[in-house]
Amino acid sequence: MISFTRFPRLQRLAASFRQLGWCDSSWLALARLLAMVPGGRCALHRYQFVAQAVAPGSLCLGRGQSITVTPCLTQADLLSGPERRPGALSERYRQGAQCLVARRQAETSKADMAGWIWLLRHGYREDEVRARYALASSQSSWDLDVWVHPAQRGGLVFARLWEEANAVLYAQGVRWSCSRISRFNRASLGAHARLGMHALGTATFLRCGRWQWMAASLPPYLHLSRRPDDLVCLDFDTSSLPHYPSLELTCRILKQ
Repeated sequence: MISFTRFPRLQRLAASFRQLGWCDSSWLALARLLAMVPGGRCALHRYQFVAQAVAPGSLCLGRGQSITVTPCLTQADLLSGPERRPGALSERYRQGAQCLVARRQAETSKADMAGWIWLLRHGYREDEVRARYALASSQSSWDLDVWVHPAQRGGLVFARLWEEANAVLYAQGVRWSCSRISRFNRASLGAHARLGMHALGTATFLRCGRWQWMAASLPPYLHLSRRPDDLVCLDFDTSSLPHYPSLELTCRILKQ
């Protein structure tokens, strides 16, 4: 058996192939090469689009009550979290997004946010590429950027965020929450799979300078953009998905 212990890069490559498979591993290798282009002029993003059922019921079964999840209505009140592209958070609020923030009750410092999730009722203009996601059904919503502080992963923060988001969306008449996940993020894909996700399609975006190419498994399938205001629109219709009257998930399943 060939040992890669003396070659760290080969170790990482072998781990990537085991986790992602040869196809996504190849795309990831290309994405990393493009990220080395000076000035951030080139990038590659590969997305999986999914839908999660929204239904009444407790995901934590009464556990995790020391973790509070509350809405943050303005960026000025937003707790310190992960770094995002300059202007991305203000753009989310401009689009009408709601941010649910998780904290432990004993924590008083703004730097100690445990996690967040963002919700939008009427589609979303993408942070990373020139694209807009439209929702055909009034019973659909969009969620994005589910983040848990590294020190809190493996606990109940992820489950509490989804429990509160589920309650908020269900009260608004939402039955399906759609989102996009990086095909390179197996941890997030696995967490959504344990929630019972339905795959809606994939899309790959390649950007070089002012040019952006898209190839997707859903209409319009191919798109070329040369201007910042030239957005491709991807439509998602959840009306044909099966209806779930309740969620019978536990915190054990939802742990990251």
